[in-house]
Amino acid sequence: MIRVLIIDDEELFRTGLRMVLDSADDIAVVGDCTATEAPSAMDTSAPDVVLLDIRMPDRDGLTVLEDLKSRPGAPPVLMLTSFDSDAHVARALQAGAEGFVLKDSDPAYLAGAVRAVAAGGGALSPSIARSVVGGYVSSLAGERAESVTQPPAADAGDRVAQLTPREREVLALLGAGLSNREIATELHLSPGTVKEHVSTVLAKLGTDNRVRAAVIAWQSGLAGATADLAPHGL
Repeated sequence: MIRVLIIDDEELFRTGLRMVLDSADDIAVVGDCTATEAPSAMDTSAPDVVLLDIRMPDRDGLTVLEDLKSRPGAPPVLMLTSFDSDAHVARALQAGAEGFVLKDSDPAYLAGAVRAVAAGGGALSPSIARSVVGGYVSSLAGERAESVTQPPAADAGDRVAQLTPREREVLALLGAGLSNREIATELHLSPGTVKEHVSTVLAKLGTDNRVRAAVIAWQSGLAGATADLAPHGL
């Protein structure tokens, strides 16, 4: 069973998420709490995955994320977000978030995202791939403009140049928010083969985070041609 802790300031929303996730045979919600209750809830529930609202009034969700990730053996964290929270993506990625899902995601998609990060992967809702990555890139550009002493970001084109043509195809689809299964369907490959390609792509790009790889795909222009694809779920 995948043990999940839900951190959100709205009790009604937490209850709804609990009902959705507990209906899956392989997922168990072991706790739900507000941001201020998060440290004690982490100690008592020992979750495999944390669902964390990116914006909460009692305590900033990004601060909670940074605190969680400072713990030894911290579990993967899925950020619950909405279209108007792009400005927070850069900090969430830097703090180690494994994925971003819309708060009103389809129940099957949400369960799939939990499974993906529990297995060591990442999750990025296809419907917000463009806005999430765009917000992150814009944030980086703003930081560079404000500080001439900040070292420039590694060139995305140079990183992508290391990839084989097939690996570039995989990265482009990953940048559009497709899951491994959907990439396999699109490229007529087995899911196992796609998983191997994704692992190789992440290693060559110097990241273990699927969302950061999507950022590189957009920065390099690879994801632009696939932005209008309509993937469904994980």
